[in-house]
Amino acid sequence: MKKSIYGFLIFVFAFHQVHAQDFLKADGKKIVNEKGENILLRGIGLGGWMLQEGYMLRLNNDGQQHKIRERIEALLSKQQTDEFYDMWLSNHTTKADIDFLKKCGFNSVRLPMHYDLFTLPSDKEPVAGNNTWLTKGFALTDSLISWCKANDMYVILDLHAAPGGQGNDLNISDRDPSKPSLWQSEADRKKTIALWHQLATRYANEPTVAAYDILNEPNWGFEDSVNDKNGLGEKTNAPLKKLLIAITNTIREADKKHIIVIEGNGWGNNYNGMLDGGLWDKNIVLSFHRYWNYNDESSVRDILKAREKYNVPVWIGETGENSNCWYTQAVRLFETNNIGWSWWPLKKLGANNPLQIKSNLNYNDLVNYWNGKTNEPPKESNVYSGLLELATYTNFKSNIKHYDVVDAMMRQPFTDETKPFKLHKIFNGAIIKAVDYDLGKNGFAYYDLDTGNYYISSGKPGVGNRGGVYRNDGVDIYQDSSHYENYYVGSMENGEWLQYTINVKEDARYTISLFVSSVNADGKIALTDNSSSIGNVLQVPVTGGEKNWKVVTINKAVLKKGIHHLRIKAIKGGFTFKEMQFAK
Repeated sequence: MKKSIYGFLIFVFAFHQVHAQDFLKADGKKIVNEKGENILLRGIGLGGWMLQEGYMLRLNNDGQQHKIRERIEALLSKQQTDEFYDMWLSNHTTKADIDFLKKCGFNSVRLPMHYDLFTLPSDKEPVAGNNTWLTKGFALTDSLISWCKANDMYVILDLHAAPGGQGNDLNISDRDPSKPSLWQSEADRKKTIALWHQLATRYANEPTVAAYDILNEPNWGFEDSVNDKNGLGEKTNAPLKKLLIAITNTIREADKKHIIVIEGNGWGNNYNGMLDGGLWDKNIVLSFHRYWNYNDESSVRDILKAREKYNVPVWIGETGENSNCWYTQAVRLFETNNIGWSWWPLKKLGANNPLQIKSNLNYNDLVNYWNGKTNEPPKESNVYSGLLELATYTNFKSNIKHYDVVDAMMRQPFTDETKPFKLHKIFNGAIIKAVDYDLGKNGFAYYDLDTGNYYISSGKPGVGNRGGVYRNDGVDIYQDSSHYENYYVGSMENGEWLQYTINVKEDARYTISLFVSSVNADGKIALTDNSSSIGNVLQVPVTGGEKNWKVVTINKAVLKKGIHHLRIKAIKGGFTFKEMQFAK
């Protein structure tokens, strides 16, 4: 596997290499460097580092970071809670993460910043109206910039959690609804403006910083706070425009060079009224966020119209949280239209990102308590141990690397070629796990009927991998045991198939044994080798349980020495598949 993966990384590194020591700027409809060359940003957001969201930690409710902290402090001391957050910040994102992203082909990262790492809340300032500046956030940002500079990568600074909170989607900005929002507090708006002046002053001459994304996903109903609380129907967005202009002006007092990224209302997409009269700065990029939609031309029509109308570059500042199939389609769509992108996020507790944070038993018990699955809180020592272990597991060296996700984003958008997920050498006694099918697009490396979540466009739920573990394709993968790293393919439907590139070491006849199970349906399986049938169609017996494995075999299958593409096809579905074994 290592040879295959590292070869892939070298390929994308060479193809996507960008030198990030030039200042970037808006030039008509393009983002260009100082030589005037078009720059297509291929980035990823560092969500969860400076700002936690509950879903990233598998929490079902109260997902604001301040609520998570309150929950922890209800079970531990403040000192222990601070220790957890210090460990989290020091482990979650390090130079190793940025080195990895460079090798994978990314040329930029978007840093979601929480204001409380840079300054005190307005209502906690010792002197009302003053700004106390904290060192933590600036130091973390300096470190990230130095790691990106060393890798010729860009950083986009993104104010993800503004003072008071910029929307009614509470988790995004860690908003406390019992207090005035950003839009209800003049003090918080002044603090937001002052924070950007500090940042612009600090990084005015730093070309590694590509842009200032000045307010993430505002979602506020200015005209109708009851029926349109997230601002999707806003017609003028006047308060938002006023604040963005004020932030732009304070940045330009200190920094004339950097791109300013603006986002519309309604989670970044509603620009109604905001651009009337034209852009207020010559170096602006419009950001749009896209999730769970069909990846067709209609999904970017409004983006392209805005680019044409205002002669301004556009950028997908956030997208992701879906299947590999969706990722491949989206990247192809964006890049075909010369739209740069930033995926969301790099890592979390979950498999649909390049890196996955591992959990632990003590933390799982804590989540079950917080989610109401158990009534009694875990012991304090177990809570403390579980949280510190989780903070340690956020570190790159402990992360699970999902190369299938990277492959879907970086290689698959412009090729139908498949690649081995692992090097399957066939000899007497060889075993291939069902979940180790080839890397590639749906219809080429595998075929699955439910390939992703398109509910924004279709109105129907979809999930891709229903089991949500191991890989992120449309194939449904489940864990055999909560304590062991054993997996199987389930929910096989009529017509679905899996392809395995195998390397047969010598001409021979093999018995191919498939470990399968079926609860109450009689499945049928066909095997092909480079499109030629192998043996007869196999009948899957009813085994009485999804994990009650039985063996079906094809005898005397002739396999010649060399590379083969073996496919396992569900002529009739309703069964699960664990592995296949080869015996001479």
